[in-house]
Amino acid sequence: MTVLIAGCGDLGTEVGLRLAARGERVIGWRRSPKRIPEGIEGRAADLTQPLPPIPQDTDVVVIATAAGDRSEAAYRSAYVDATRNVLDALERDGVTPRRILFVSSTAVYGDFDGGWVTEQSPAESDAPTARLIREAEEVLLGRTDRGTVLRLSGIYGPGRTRLIDQVEGGTAVLPAGTQWTNRIHRDDAAAAIVHLTTEVESPAPIYVGSDELPVDLGEVLQFLAAELGLPEPPRGETSYTRGGARRMDSSLLRSTGFSFAYPTYREGYRAVLAGQGVRHP
Repeated sequence: MTVLIAGCGDLGTEVGLRLAARGERVIGWRRSPKRIPEGIEGRAADLTQPLPPIPQDTDVVVIATAAGDRSEAAYRSAYVDATRNVLDALERDGVTPRRILFVSSTAVYGDFDGGWVTEQSPAESDAPTARLIREAEEVLLGRTDRGTVLRLSGIYGPGRTRLIDQVEGGTAVLPAGTQWTNRIHRDDAAAAIVHLTTEVESPAPIYVGSDELPVDLGEVLQFLAAELGLPEPPRGETSYTRGGARRMDSSLLRSTGFSFAYPTYREGYRAVLAGQGVRHP
């Protein structure tokens, strides 16, 4: 099987390495192909510019882009324009993959006042950047019946240590009230992508990718402080508003036979604190 990873950053590289370990041929597109590790065939590509030829036997395409900053222009370029450009390149070369998976975000959902959110919940966030990600989803699902959207919650893992850094640096603050957070370990996100593109015969058009335990941010900070042997952070008002008040339900993903290696933040952060894994440059 030939797999094309369009956007071979940290997550895309981890996906590619896992597929290569299965014996698949993996081609990775990114602006700096020399940073792509051995096992993946690196190709220089800017997803918003004319793209390299796509092998005729390409069976799976994974679109795993990321915006350079949080501006609307960056999000339109990285998600909407890039997705449309990849689909145009497939048509240009007459390639019809069995599966095209777009890595999306649970940011497409708005504030649910702490309620549970599934694939059936309205994805109507008012945030301009979230609406652009949703537009990219619609580009994919509107042009092919072989598309799958995986909406990932906040990714953490090797090198993604913002909360750990806050606790260690003494800048963490326990919110005065409940602030629901949802997350997924980088390795589970990569494993879910591999699973949906290789193990699920007829995947649904949309899946939520989030671990099994939505949790109050304060609880996570208290846990990290205890694991690090540091004093509990002070409680007070915070400016933390990213993500909205919601609890993500990934039951549909798990119903396909997928199992999380890190079902909650506890297992995942303990692995990070133990130095397990590396972040791909």
